Amino acid sequence: SASRGNLTQQKAFWDMDVAVIAERDDDGERLMRELQRLRCKVRHIWPMPPQIPVQFDLVFCALTEDLPQRIPWIPGQPEAALVVIDGGEGELDLQLIHNCAAHGVLHYPATQRSVQTAVALSRGHFQYEKRLRGRIDKLDENLRTMRSVERAKSLLIRMKDVTEEEAYNYLRRQAMERRVTIGAVANAIIDSHELLS
Repeated sequence: SASRGNLTQQKAFWDMDVAVIAERDDDGERLMRELQRLRCKVRHIWPMPPQIPVQFDLVFCALTEDLPQRIPWIPGQPEAALVVIDGGEGELDLQLIHNCAAHGVLHYPATQRSVQTAVALSRGHFQYEKRLRGRIDKLDENLRTMRSVERAKSLLIRMKDVTEEEAYNYLRRQAMERRVTIGAVANAIIDSHELLS
């Protein structure tokens, strides 16, 4: 069953759009061959573009001093999984890697194992991060709705001289009748009040 799990994992790589932004030397060629062996759709880009392209599922990119400035997305909101490539020359700049907010690091020389691991981990981290952002966005939306409902209730309490429970029930009734969310009704009440005042 371990080999069946591996096959399922490897099928997840099939047809994945991958950019390799690195020199096409022996190491670059080896990396591209390993990605093709995983059945990824590989596109080589060199020289390095002013901005890292975002239309890929995964981007392997040579680690350069100015790489953080070439990353077009807002930190914490990546548009593609990013793996930085350490060419192996000189001292490893951990702060630079940190500033790139990469999902993985590939050290040359690339091996079948290291490429497969980099693809699996970086893609997994990227998708996990995306799910977390989705949940955070949903929680933010829920908080905004709760604030709107509270504000609309306090307006109704003042304007209609009703209890908090009656104000909430009014909002619920209106939402059910109009087949919209209670937040939409609350926002409509707030907007009309602001318009009239």
